[in-house]
Amino acid sequence: MFPSCYSKPADSGSKRSSIAKLLLGVFVVYMLHTAWLLYGFLNTKSCDGGGEHCITSYLAARPRLQVKAYNSPLELAVKIDPFDPHSRFERKVHVSLPGETRANGTLFAVVYVHKAGVSPLEDSREVHYAVQLTTYITSSRTDVQKDKEKNPVSHWRPHLSLTVMSEDFTFTKAGLPSDVRRYMRVSQEGRQMMYLPLLMVNELNFRVRDLMEISSSTVQLPLTVSYEGISLRGFRFWVHLQDMVYSLQQFGFTEKNIDEIKERINTDFFLALKNDISSWRKKKSMAGMSRKTVLWRSLGTLLIFLYLLEETSLLVLLPVGLGACVEVWKVFTVFKIQIQCKGNKLHVNKLDEEERKTVEYDTQASRYLSYLVYPLCISGAVFSLAYLRQKSYYSWLISTLVTGEFSCIHPQRLSIRSTVLNS
Repeated sequence: MFPSCYSKPADSGSKRSSIAKLLLGVFVVYMLHTAWLLYGFLNTKSCDGGGEHCITSYLAARPRLQVKAYNSPLELAVKIDPFDPHSRFERKVHVSLPGETRANGTLFAVVYVHKAGVSPLEDSREVHYAVQLTTYITSSRTDVQKDKEKNPVSHWRPHLSLTVMSEDFTFTKAGLPSDVRRYMRVSQEGRQMMYLPLLMVNELNFRVRDLMEISSSTVQLPLTVSYEGISLRGFRFWVHLQDMVYSLQQFGFTEKNIDEIKERINTDFFLALKNDISSWRKKKSMAGMSRKTVLWRSLGTLLIFLYLLEETSLLVLLPVGLGACVEVWKVFTVFKIQIQCKGNKLHVNKLDEEERKTVEYDTQASRYLSYLVYPLCISGAVFSLAYLRQKSYYSWLISTLVTGEFSCIHPQRLSIRSTVLNS
C-alpha cells in the first residue's frame, strides 16, 4: 500500500574488496615511485644536442695529463706522466715520514690531476684531493704498558686507490645530481661550460689487518698507489658508500666495526635474502605461521623504509627496499592471494584445517596482546609529541609507527607460539 522505505544494506564483502583494491593500488603507486627514484639513481639522464644548458667533459678533448701525489708541501711521492684516465696503473713507492708523524702524528697526501708540463699550482684547470695516509686505532702490541694500551696509536695505510670518472658523459645544468656536484669543478670557455675530471680517492679499499703501526724509529713505509677508471654509475655508488661509512663514524663506529661491515654488507645481506626466499618458496602449508605477524613485519619494514627515506643515502635504502618487497611477497604467500592478470582480480585460496586453527590461535593471541600493547603505544606517542623535540609531524608519525611496530611484532611471535604449544 505504502512505498517501502527500506533498502538492502550494501554487501560487506564488496566493500572489503573495494578497500583492498584501493589499498593495493596506493601501495603499487608508491612502490613504482620508489622504483622510479632508484632508476633515476642508476640511470642519469644525459644532455642531448649540446648548447648552453649542457656541461661537457674536459676529458672529451683528450688533453695530455699527469698525476702527482705529495705527502708534504715539498716532497713528491708519486708522478705519473703521461696519465691516461682509461687505463689502469699501480706503483709501489716508499714514503719518508716526518718527525711529527713518527711522534704519533698525522700525515696527509694531496693528489693532483693537471696538464702535463706545468706545475699544478699554475694550471687553472687542475683538480686535487686531500686524503689521510694515517689513521688512529688501539695498539695491538703486547710489549707496551697497560695504561697506554687504550690510547690510539697512529697507523699507516699502505694503499692509496685513485679513481676518476672516465666516462664521456654530458650533464644538464638543471638535472645535475647533488652527489656529483660536490666533486665537480666547472671551467667556462665562452658560453660553453665543461666539468674538470671527477677525482676521488677510494678510502674504503683498505682493511684494518693491513694497517702498519708507526713507531718513533720508523723512517720509511711502503705505499702502493693504484688507479682505475670508473663509470658515472660506479662513481655515484662509491660516493654514497663513503657517505654511509662517514655516517657510521659519526655514530661512534670504530675502524674495526666499519671493517667488519664492509666485509659483510655485500655478502651476508644478499645471501640471507636468497636463503629467505628459497625457504618460503619451499613451504607447502602455512600451518603454525602467524599471518598477523607476517603482516605486521611487512608494514614495519615499509615504515622503516619511510623513516630512512628522510636522510639516508640510496645505498642504505636499496637493501631496505628489497627487503620490503620480499616482506610484501610473504604477505601474499601466507594469505594465499593470487593476482589474476586477465580479469584484474584478487583470488584467495581456501585454508586447510590446520591453517584455520592457526588463524584462530593467532586472532586470540593478538586480542590478548592488544590489551597491553595498544595503551603503551598510545601513551608513548603522546609523551614523545609533548616532551621530545621533533622535526615535523610527519617525522613524529613515522617514528611512532616504527616504535609501535616493534612493540607489537616481537611479543606477538612469542604469544602465538605459546598459544599453539599450550593447545
